[in-house]
Amino acid sequence: MNNVHLAIQFFIQLAVILLFCRLVGAIALRLGQPQVVAEMLAGVLLGPSLFGLVWPEAQHWLFPWDSSQKMRDTQSYLFPASQLGLALYMFVVGMEFRVDIVRRKLTSSIAVSVAGMLTPFVLGAGLAWILFDRTTLFPRTTSLSEAMLFLGASMCITAFPMLARIIHFKKLTGTTMGTVALGAGAIDDATAWCLLAVVLASFEKNWSHALVNITGGIAYVALTLLIVRPLLLRAKVWLTKNGTVTDAGLVVGLALMALGAWFTDLIGLHAVFGAFVMGAAMPRGVVVRDLVGRIQPLTVALLLPLFFTYSGLNTKIGLLNTSFLWAMCGAVLIAAILGKGVACWVAARATGIPNREALGIGTLMNARGLMELIIINIGLQRGIISEGLFATLVIMAVLTTLMASPLFERLVGSGTHQPIPEPQAEEASEPKFVR
Repeated sequence: MNNVHLAIQFFIQLAVILLFCRLVGAIALRLGQPQVVAEMLAGVLLGPSLFGLVWPEAQHWLFPWDSSQKMRDTQSYLFPASQLGLALYMFVVGMEFRVDIVRRKLTSSIAVSVAGMLTPFVLGAGLAWILFDRTTLFPRTTSLSEAMLFLGASMCITAFPMLARIIHFKKLTGTTMGTVALGAGAIDDATAWCLLAVVLASFEKNWSHALVNITGGIAYVALTLLIVRPLLLRAKVWLTKNGTVTDAGLVVGLALMALGAWFTDLIGLHAVFGAFVMGAAMPRGVVVRDLVGRIQPLTVALLLPLFFTYSGLNTKIGLLNTSFLWAMCGAVLIAAILGKGVACWVAARATGIPNREALGIGTLMNARGLMELIIINIGLQRGIISEGLFATLVIMAVLTTLMASPLFERLVGSGTHQPIPEPQAEEASEPKFVR
């Protein structure tokens, strides 16, 4: 395809994706599911698992797809566009992240995080050990240790961006429950990405990759929070005018987000972490209020659905074509729920959080969604897992995310938890606002 044909194809795809996501979202809302879950389902339905199965010619015409990536097709533009939406959304999540609550509940956040990492990791690694010699779910080029590390990391991942959207949908932003879950989810996912770096280093026989990933991530967080954040506080007078962020301030914020996403992507830690940390460094008050107000609507409505569609186009549920593979899929699902949801609930209770809030944290942490799709996409692209295991993990990600909202309503209920008041703004002259 030349550039003109790519543009023509992109616009028709964009219209179909947005309208279909909104249609599925309207149905999901009646079932108590947030729009983000609908978009995840819509992506799978538009792929070969349903659309390609029912009408393969039309699906291939609408989404031309060359898995070998030897020709310019849908992947040429859908992937970078989806990554932009993901980075922008995590930038917004970082700006709304309540560091003050994490400080107050640091013990709970760490306990929930550790429980939510160790238990599912052990269960996932054990499953990989069982499956390695008995199935073809891992290619021959993957070693047993790599298989165990990868499946363990996949099981302990949390749907960090999706978790943020569910928390927003349930009006839990700024509550102890929402912030502890987000804090623990951030730690879990960062650790899972470090584990992925170890797997990739072993797979590529290049251990410097893991070293750069881990040390580079620590250095980036330190640089952003200890140097960039204070500089932004001093520069706030040039970023705002008459109580609002200027166009120049918006551009500076977007440029810093892009630089953060670029660096963490460059070192192999993924763009979402760079964007999230940069969002957390933005000055609270009018800067955060206006940046969120100007960035969030278009990001959520236009760009984020592209990521779910991209992942859905890689998903082939039809590859699970035997009762044994479906049984393995069930085993993965059970291990995921026990290892994440139950373990996080127990950890939250052990640190003094009331039972209802602890149940809410366990339910929220159990959703895999977005980050699971990212990590298994990398595993599939690098040849660490087969398409069959990819489909199994997609089903696990979809079902654990679908469970989150109705289970939360049954165990906890919405609208009963009030946000904790925000601390005084970082500068006395900064106007207060309500989000």
